Amino acid sequence: MDLNVAGIIFDKDGTLFDFNKTWGAITKTIIENECAHDISQTPVLADALGFDQDGAVFRPGSIVIASTAETVAEAILPFTLDQDKDALIDRMTQATSDTPQVQVTDLQDLFSDLRRRDLKLGIATNDGEAPARANLAQANVTDFFGFIAGYDSGFGEKPAPGQLLAFCEYENLKPAECVMVGDSLHDLHAGRAAGMRTVGVLTGPALHAELSPFADFVLDSIADLPNWLDQLRNA
Repeated sequence: MDLNVAGIIFDKDGTLFDFNKTWGAITKTIIENECAHDISQTPVLADALGFDQDGAVFRPGSIVIASTAETVAEAILPFTLDQDKDALIDRMTQATSDTPQVQVTDLQDLFSDLRRRDLKLGIATNDGEAPARANLAQANVTDFFGFIAGYDSGFGEKPAPGQLLAFCEYENLKPAECVMVGDSLHDLHAGRAAGMRTVGVLTGPALHAELSPFADFVLDSIADLPNWLDQLRNA
């Protein structure tokens, strides 16, 4: 590839799947289920998660945006009857797997285009690996990725660069040949720490002004990646 772009590693939520349309539904379900024993706690838990129930959207800085399932579970746990965190995470994982993921674009078409360009593709998410694989399978795109890592895959979590460096090792690529694409500062900080170029997308809660200081480029969505790559080639 021109300008040494040989691999792209993607965040999942807010990058492949529209964050508010997908996680808004998931979070609304989790809040209702966990507060079913005391519905007066529903708005309190929503506030703790930085979630606007009426609009089913996340407020800036919500811990749900880029945190791991364990971190989110710790915030939910005080509101539940069952104080077993592992059981809570299992319920959260089930809700994630059961909820349709809203694709930001036709993912099969996009990844087919990128693979025709001989790019290696990977996933680095702060979700668990199992639900991440379930989401990718639901979209029928798992086979496009040689490397798929969640926070529990043994490489750490973003904003640390461990997942991204593991992708490079797996694909035998140099970080400078790779691009990290994501919708949050965690993604961009991880990309910078790994020595990759960074591309921010606006399909998560973060605004352009928040992402732009840490992104080499900001795109409306991953649907714009082919045109961006063409512009690099022709620069």
